[in-house]
Amino acid sequence: MALQLKTPRQEQLIVASVRKVFQTGDIEYLTKQAYNFIMLSSGFIAHYNLLGFMEEYRNVERLRRELLTNQRHNQWFNFNSSDKDYYYMMQKKRIYNKLCEVCCAR
Repeated sequence: MALQLKTPRQEQLIVASVRKVFQTGDIEYLTKQAYNFIMLSSGFIAHYNLLGFMEEYRNVERLRRELLTNQRHNQWFNFNSSDKDYYYMMQKKRIYNKLCEVCCAR
């Protein structure tokens, strides 16, 4: 069974949540959907839940650094269009890169 693609609206909500976190400096703006996306990205350790993740990244500058540090691990260069989950992985790459753009916008 192929992995489920996110809708354009879901993508927007994930990016908007992370943008709000960095604009305000307040991790409390991280939604469950954005948390799930980040937590399932390469380079992030599993946390017990959203609250544990928020506690870990209370200093949003640390989250910013880790998102940017892990960017190269979330590009999925090893997938090609004939692979079963190619479109899912490319969407994941696109969303992750948008999060990194948000990290760099000050």
